[in-house]
Amino acid sequence: MLIGRKKEIEILNESYKSEYTSFVAVYGRRGIGKTFLVRSLLDEKITFQHEGIFQGNFKEQLFAFASSLKKAGMNDFSMPNNWSEAFVLLKDLIKNSNSKKKVIFLDEVAWMDTPRSDFIMALEYFYNSWAEARKDVMLIICSSVTSWIVKKVLRNRGGLYNRLTNQIYLKPFTLNECEKYCEYEKLALNKKQIIQAYMVIGGVSYYWNYYKKGLSIPQFIDECFFVENAPLSNEFDYLFSSLFRYPKDYIEIVETLSNKKIGLTRQEILKEMNVIDNGAFSDKLEDLINCGLIRRYLPYGKKLRDTIYQLIDPLTIFHLHFGNNKNVDNSFWSNQVNIPTINAWEELAFERVCILHSNCIKRSLGISGVYTSIYPWSCQRDIDNGIYGSQIDMVIERKDDIINLVEIKFNSSPYAISQKYMNDIYRKKEDFVNCTNTKSAIHITFVTLNGLEENSYYKEIQSDISSDELFAE
Repeated sequence: MLIGRKKEIEILNESYKSEYTSFVAVYGRRGIGKTFLVRSLLDEKITFQHEGIFQGNFKEQLFAFASSLKKAGMNDFSMPNNWSEAFVLLKDLIKNSNSKKKVIFLDEVAWMDTPRSDFIMALEYFYNSWAEARKDVMLIICSSVTSWIVKKVLRNRGGLYNRLTNQIYLKPFTLNECEKYCEYEKLALNKKQIIQAYMVIGGVSYYWNYYKKGLSIPQFIDECFFVENAPLSNEFDYLFSSLFRYPKDYIEIVETLSNKKIGLTRQEILKEMNVIDNGAFSDKLEDLINCGLIRRYLPYGKKLRDTIYQLIDPLTIFHLHFGNNKNVDNSFWSNQVNIPTINAWEELAFERVCILHSNCIKRSLGISGVYTSIYPWSCQRDIDNGIYGSQIDMVIERKDDIINLVEIKFNSSPYAISQKYMNDIYRKKEDFVNCTNTKSAIHITFVTLNGLEENSYYKEIQSDISSDELFAE
């Protein structure tokens, strides 16, 4: 069963029903459900389907393509020597099809584009000189290598320029969709437990498939990452290898960003990595953004050069914190209770979940239609200028002349604001106003796992958002 994906389903159905040829690109990270989406809707309607070979060379890719032609019913042909000949054979196969709509599904297409293979040139010629003119073809290309789709197709300045009729960037499940998945699979998980799992594996459907009924969340994490031969113990390496042809530099960037909670500017990353500033580095940052692994934001009152890059992918963050502990203890995670490093990670991971569901926070505040910038914020201590030094979990900078300073708490029971903590909040507010010189109204907001205790300081808070509201559809 397909969970969510309403807009994506509508796009594919409309493309299939179109009276003209359609060219659709479906892309997103490994395990996000791209192939499942296409096959769930169109499986019996697909005339030809082929999947590229991960890290396969040119000859291996061509041989696999020829095998797919045979599987589709084409037997009497000579082995193609190049992609141009391979697409000629595909034309012949399509011509002999009696289907009203000829659906061609090329899965993991980036892996087919090996160096110096002229795959893109052959694909361009196939579509422009033949498929587009027929009006009865639906060409679907799919890839986990998001950067390839963006560079080679979406931003193509050659024969594929402006040829896509639709594009589908498949995002991870939201908490709401994860909850629906758990309901469908009869997994007895409450909202807190779904958030705890999300803090580790995010909304990647492939990872959620490993949850077995009856497991606690710590047991699930151990089963996925820490027991012998755990299925996701090497997922970090597989993920980056599937996303990038040369993953080493990308891994070094996320490792650098993992050491800074609020993120780093471009120049700070370069300095930390001790690498030369060039255009290729900018491309790598853009690739990581397009893959949903990092995000960029501009703090209040800062210039473009002060743009900050922040690591936001849950699995990447989890791996960089605890990946070295695999094969050490089969119950490693189950034994981590009230340990400072785990508690610090939980706060960080829950903050990332809140960032990924900032639209739900905006909805709870009643500002869904208001333009906002959302980011963490900090300032260094400068007593001479009245700055005490503060860090704010989330700032919601709004166009309606209000700024929400958001405190995020991963609390097992209703969180009680103490007098000391209330004074800290006032100090943070004062630091923010003094550093930014903002004239906007400042609202103190809390996002908590289990709400706030309504004590004498509760009335000082303008908004109290519980984790339940992160599950809004």
